[in-house]
Amino acid sequence: MNDYMKALHHRFFHRPDCTELREEIDQLYSGLREKMDRPEQSKLLQLVDAQNLLKEEISLASFTTGFKLAWGMAQELWADGPYFFDEEQMG
Repeated sequence: MNDYMKALHHRFFHRPDCTELREEIDQLYSGLREKMDRPEQSKLLQLVDAQNLLKEEISLASFTTGFKLAWGMAQELWADGPYFFDEEQMG
């Protein structure tokens, strides 16, 4: 089921723009990297990679949880059969 949820997430999730925030992160990353020697740069890159992986996992988990919640709500709503408005209630 996880593969199916990943496919749905890929299809329906739209990454927010956040251009200004991404630029700020890139500037901070570049500033730190310039002041570090090679081994520290490697550790910083590993940290950034791990954070990106964590964000992807959290995004998928959040999407999956929302999907399950919506599915459960739909099942609950249909448990008693479909609901139709009376013409008297609508008019």
